[in-house]
Amino acid sequence: QVQLVESGGGLVQPGGSLRLSCAASGNIPRFNGMGWYRQAPGKERELVAFIRSDGNTNYTDSVKGRFTVSRENAKNTVHLQMNSLKPEDTAVYYCNLYFWRTIRYDYWGQGTQVTVSS
Repeated sequence: QVQLVESGGGLVQPGGSLRLSCAASGNIPRFNGMGWYRQAPGKERELVAFIRSDGNTNYTDSVKGRFTVSRENAKNTVHLQMNSLKPEDTAVYYCNLYFWRTIRYDYWGQGTQVTVSS
């Protein structure tokens, strides 16, 4: 069983910064991907940023240049540094971990609220 525990999030003014962290525990293969999705009210969940255990990253266009995803492989931890936050970044952010063992396995955190408002 895999568990994900998120931390960070909260209320910040436009232009501000926040840092999210997610620690995974359990039976996790060495090769995996970790990252963040978000879901705003009335919208579908979308990919924000992702990083594989080999260091490859992927960002949605709207956060490129503002958000940075990083990880500590030894701790199975992923971070999301969010700078220059905008009101449209307001959403519940979910940590995700996936790996392949014949089929793809996905695990999710409980979600953390990020609100960008003055």
